[in-house]
Amino acid sequence: MNEVLRLDRLEKGYNRGKANEIIVLRGASLVIPRGQVVALVAPSGAGKSTLLHIAGLLDTPDSGRVIVNGQDLTGAKDAARTVARREALGFVYQFHHLLPEFTALENIVLPQLANGTARKAAEARAQELLARVGLAARAGHRPSALSGGEQQRVAFCRALANRPALLLADEPTGNLDPTTSETVFSALMELVRATGLSALIATHNLELAARMDRVLRLSDGQLVEAK
Repeated sequence: MNEVLRLDRLEKGYNRGKANEIIVLRGASLVIPRGQVVALVAPSGAGKSTLLHIAGLLDTPDSGRVIVNGQDLTGAKDAARTVARREALGFVYQFHHLLPEFTALENIVLPQLANGTARKAAEARAQELLARVGLAARAGHRPSALSGGEQQRVAFCRALANRPALLLADEPTGNLDPTTSETVFSALMELVRATGLSALIATHNLELAARMDRVLRLSDGQLVEAK
């Protein structure tokens, strides 16, 4: 199976049937092959986060299909969706959401333990990932002792800890200054390329988007290739 993600004719609206009904997705479709990095661009409020939440099995469409690694999970039960999120998907948000009481290393170890990885192997994987983003020396620091850019790089490592097939990122550098954003984005792309990961990355930064394999625009509820 060469496809990591297929979204097929997604429809999504809020306040359905009411006077203030808002339609966010109108037949949105995409296919992401294995190893491809796709930028998702659109104005604020256009539905980028909604699309990512549906792709990440955190929300459900009103109609259409969500297929991850060849498995149609559109109508799957919560337990199956949870397993797929844990094993096949990695998430990065604008804010790092690291657990403040744990060190950088522990934040990366914990999702692996939840997935059944032995602690020694989980710690080795965490150390490997931190080294890849230049934070090996910061493994024992808690998030409060890290800079914003360092916190986000740890969040990237956590998202990749269980070796997902697909990374979903929602404005991963949107909370950083331009210089830090460049450093963090470069670290993310190095991680993605080194692991052969597929990724769907929402960003408002067109310069960063242009460095990915494809750029899709969310326009009037549909996905179109940017020219």
